[in-house]
Amino acid sequence: MQQDFILHKWAVWPPLNANAEQDLARQQELLASVPKMLKRRLSPLAKIVFCAANQCIDEHMIVPAVFSSTHGELAKSFSMIELLEAGEEISPTAFSLSVHNAIAGLFSMAWENKLQCTVVAPGEEGLAAAFIEALGLLQEGAEQVLLVFYDEPLVDFYPFAPFKLSTDESRALALRISKRGEGQALRMSSLPLTGNDGEQPVQLTAFIRFLAEPQAQLTLKTPRHSWRWEKDIQVI
Repeated sequence: MQQDFILHKWAVWPPLNANAEQDLARQQELLASVPKMLKRRLSPLAKIVFCAANQCIDEHMIVPAVFSSTHGELAKSFSMIELLEAGEEISPTAFSLSVHNAIAGLFSMAWENKLQCTVVAPGEEGLAAAFIEALGLLQEGAEQVLLVFYDEPLVDFYPFAPFKLSTDESRALALRISKRGEGQALRMSSLPLTGNDGEQPVQLTAFIRFLAEPQAQLTLKTPRHSWRWEKDIQVI
């Protein structure tokens, strides 16, 4: 597999150069357009996702979207399991907001985005799974696609070590891509090289560094093959 595309915009939240006071003010600004009824439903992870995505789409822009999260709102689900174990009831609303596509659904409602919205749980393929879905949408005729990657740390209950499944902080990365236009030209390809660079929560840190720094290429290895992203490829 080899695909060329253009990266128009990208944004990460929390910002790479964190400043608690400035970040809080900026978060309130980025969430200001979200209807109050929906804003009350946003979990801390959902707010992170919205802050990243809002920086990559212009006002009233409607685009197909691909959301990718390895664990989703697992911490919220675990809290409900603990309530059930204690003999307490959980609300239908709390349950509905814990499912894997809940954040994507809230995003569609907040931005009135009625185009296709796909949610993937990528497993060992990591970031590549969402890219494949988004590039497929471009091949089918979509002018642009919004990609959103997000995860939060696993709760301590899950003994994930030595597997590379979690990181120390919640983070979201949003990208808007297309087949042509102005922006950073990129190429994504698969390689036979194998290894284990972790799943999406771990890969995300490396990919953000690739975007932010003058790094020409990034290779992420999986047990079956590798995925490579390269900058400055001429797209015709």
